Amino acid sequence: MSQMPQRQSLQGNQACALGAIAAGCRLFAGYPITPSSEVAERMSKELPRVEGVFVQMEDEIASMAAVLGSSMGGVKSMTATSGPGFSLKQEHIGYAALAEVPCVIINVMRGGPSTGMPTRPAQGDVMQARWGTHGDHPIIVVTPSSVQEIYQLTIRAFNLSETYRVPVIVLYDEAIGHLVDTVELPDPDSIEIQDRKWASGPAEGYLPYAADEDGVPPMPRPGDGYRTHTTGLTHLETGFPTQVPADVSRVIGRLLDKIERNRDAIEQYELTNCDDAEILVVAFGITARSSERAVNLARESGIKVGLMRPLTLWPFPERKMKELAGQVRHVLVPEMNAGQLILEIERLCPDSVTVSGINRFDGLPIDPGEVLDKIKEISK
Repeated sequence: MSQMPQRQSLQGNQACALGAIAAGCRLFAGYPITPSSEVAERMSKELPRVEGVFVQMEDEIASMAAVLGSSMGGVKSMTATSGPGFSLKQEHIGYAALAEVPCVIINVMRGGPSTGMPTRPAQGDVMQARWGTHGDHPIIVVTPSSVQEIYQLTIRAFNLSETYRVPVIVLYDEAIGHLVDTVELPDPDSIEIQDRKWASGPAEGYLPYAADEDGVPPMPRPGDGYRTHTTGLTHLETGFPTQVPADVSRVIGRLLDKIERNRDAIEQYELTNCDDAEILVVAFGITARSSERAVNLARESGIKVGLMRPLTLWPFPERKMKELAGQVRHVLVPEMNAGQLILEIERLCPDSVTVSGINRFDGLPIDPGEVLDKIKEISK
């Protein structure tokens, strides 16, 4: 029976757990780590109610391995972590990328490096989320800026993962993860859920990595009689290893291309006051909230400034960024790190555009006043 939308007061990490359940996640394997532990705590309560499985593993490496095994068994699966745990998961994230195992990884960012500042927010995992595992590999990273968006983008992360057979990272900072807000949970019947494409047809001669026209191979459902071979070695369409250069080029090229060719369907961003902007602010997470306030205040002072907020951090919305950069004279990138996203922005801007940053890595968020002061300085 259809239900009306429900308004609830939720913490960001709790919203993540509820979004995962709504998306069809039925296994969580993880290890407690601040500031993501509330995701695991809520999943431990919610999964038994939907006949799912919660497993606290001995460490982050084992957690990621359990997620991969479960997903290969046909179950939508997720883990959650932060900082050091995210680093430990990287080898298995690479395995998921090469073996094309759908899975979702939540990374609630904290101060680093090493043990760093477990209870303080940061945004220092921008490049690790894209390039943390070795080799050229596909990845999708979504980044919410509110409790409501954590719920929505967690669902979207599962849909993207299942559609493209790729690991998807939900990346947000401690401030968003521990923020409590009133959110509207939609009628479950109204939520768009995407399940993976299962193999069909004769089992004889089946090739587990023979892709369809969209670049994504159908996945064999356990018990359906398809013979498969899964490995972390570079492999042919048969699943068995190869080091033949032409074959390797074809295989890795397809893995990368299945994301590149579908950028229009994957990329998401939000624009605020960008139509006539002379200054563009690009920000994500808690910093985007501060930046939006600063942009609105600057507009009240007559400064033509706009905000671009990427919802998919990787692949980064390159075409829109290039288009906006061609319309402004200055791009400002506030971020809670020593300067990571700004590297991507600089690459996409013409020489005529000045790019500058605001950087904090002391465990404190960038507040609206800092952004507003910088906007005023630029506008002079």
